[in-house]
Amino acid sequence: MNKIFKSWSVLALLLGLSCTNAMADRIKDLTTVAAMRTNQLIGYGLVVGLQGTGDGSDVAFTAQSMKTLLNRLGVRLEGPLSDFETVASAGKVDIRNVAAVMVTAELPGFAKPGQKIDVSVSAIGRASNLRGGTLLLSSLRGVDGEIYALAQGSLTATGIDAQAAGSKVAIGVPTSARIPSGATVERIVDNPFDKADRIVLNVRESDFTTTNAIVNAINSRFGNDVARALDGVSITLQAPVDLTQRVAFMSMVENIDVMPGEPTARVVINAKTGTVVISRNVRVTAAAVTHGTISVSIAATNEISQPGAFSQGQTAAVQNAEVSVSEPNKPMFLFQPGVDLRQIVDAVNQVGASPSSLIAILEALKSSGSLRAELIVI
Repeated sequence: MNKIFKSWSVLALLLGLSCTNAMADRIKDLTTVAAMRTNQLIGYGLVVGLQGTGDGSDVAFTAQSMKTLLNRLGVRLEGPLSDFETVASAGKVDIRNVAAVMVTAELPGFAKPGQKIDVSVSAIGRASNLRGGTLLLSSLRGVDGEIYALAQGSLTATGIDAQAAGSKVAIGVPTSARIPSGATVERIVDNPFDKADRIVLNVRESDFTTTNAIVNAINSRFGNDVARALDGVSITLQAPVDLTQRVAFMSMVENIDVMPGEPTARVVINAKTGTVVISRNVRVTAAAVTHGTISVSIAATNEISQPGAFSQGQTAAVQNAEVSVSEPNKPMFLFQPGVDLRQIVDAVNQVGASPSSLIAILEALKSSGSLRAELIVI
């Protein structure tokens, strides 16, 4: 009963927050500048300094990469790759301390050469743990094949994988790691912010009401026709030509308060954790709901049957089973047409339903057509 109370306490807290008066939001929290889009970068590299948890000599491309790298650094290893693998397996070059990895990063908009960005490193060979490793200099390329950043540095791995004497403990993913500020930007990505006549704002959540409210707020501040709505997502702004004035104009725009439209009615369910989040706009049409579970328990009792004295019988084992069926008496509750979130939660609380029971009730209401909301299961 305490677990149910705690679960519903969290839901009641969310309910209380959602039922407070609507507050205005800044335009910078509702939109993004189209010119500030991020770009994905990817690269290939080697991680060294591992404690025997690397790829080993069985991974051919790791040995090949090591040979190429050493040759570039002036360490001549002549002969075919098979000879290098033989040297590696002989222990002269310990490939067990090396891992081949893929390096990924996001290049923010307006990023300039010399700025630092975070990188993620993931093993692609047979490495079992990247903890304590160091990424060697790796180039990060964009979709056009050009190099936009260079990455290098010590890895920060939070995953742990330990085993001994047949026991194993794994926490997180030890084959993935990050390097905070591990890459240096080398190239600028062209964007239209300083060239285009109009600046485009994209609303984070597509909503015509929010888009219209933003356009009206900007025009009421700077004059008509400064902002135009293209659709439910995009808004164009007539910005000054001078770059200094353009930056100042965008600073004023993004700090304007706007009353956004009400979000779409949604019910989000996490089936793994039993978490249910219901938005304020959820409504239910008239429906009668009952929910109960039948429990069947079987208890087995083992007994020994002893023969009577002088009967020349044999001792025998006898197993007795007791079967019981219990079904809780949970009342049916009625949803009136157009009930809101608080009434839904109160009705389910009255029957003492757990979060998993609430998930079953919401799915049944959606299937019956009584739930006026989008049901999302993650």
